[in-house]
Amino acid sequence: MSLLRDDALSDAFDHAAARYDLMVSASPGYHGHLRRSARRLGLRDEGLGTRVLDLGCGTGASTAALLTAAERAHITGVDASSGMLERARAKEWPPAVRFVHGPADRLGPAGIDGPFDAVFAAYLLRNVSDPDRTLAAARAVMKPGGRIAVHEYALSGAPLHRALWTAVCRGVILPLGRASGDGDLYEHLWRSVLDFDTAPEFADRMRAAGFVDVRILPLPGWQTGITHTFVGRVAP
Repeated sequence: MSLLRDDALSDAFDHAAARYDLMVSASPGYHGHLRRSARRLGLRDEGLGTRVLDLGCGTGASTAALLTAAERAHITGVDASSGMLERARAKEWPPAVRFVHGPADRLGPAGIDGPFDAVFAAYLLRNVSDPDRTLAAARAVMKPGGRIAVHEYALSGAPLHRALWTAVCRGVILPLGRASGDGDLYEHLWRSVLDFDTAPEFADRMRAAGFVDVRILPLPGWQTGITHTFVGRVAP
């Protein structure tokens, strides 16, 4: 099976949207890891007046994580899947949270022009057809000195972590995905991690996109060496 991209991937997420929250909740640490990565943005004063772009917000799990780190932030969530956004919009949010339908690499046509104090992108970059274009689009709507945190499956490069990811997928994720009727999507999610950058490679990709002070931060539990937070900022 080849990886799903663009409209095909959006369609697959549309189909899976009704069951997606239940599926990810079965992953130990999923929401806790998102909250940890959101805190790593370092937003202060509970986010008072801070504008945050939540790229690839899905059903809003990343948005909720941002609110735990900055409860008074103005958050704009963007996603290419209308089905996932429908689930996000159906939840209760503060007035300063809004959701916009559109691709992560073409923010202007969706009416998103910034400037944003921070960008959060969770489980997004490995799923876009052009990660460099998406990073450039994010940087273009950020303020000088703005911060970015990318929460992503990006393997350490060690064979052990690659083997562990495949074992978890074959033993748990793929059977659950097939049982839910979304086998193609979850096979894509398995393979997309194997085909994506290693953590050092993705950090280099962020630097090439113009971000400075890029760091790779580990996450705890079974995802150590599999999922990382990448933080950086736009030069002042």
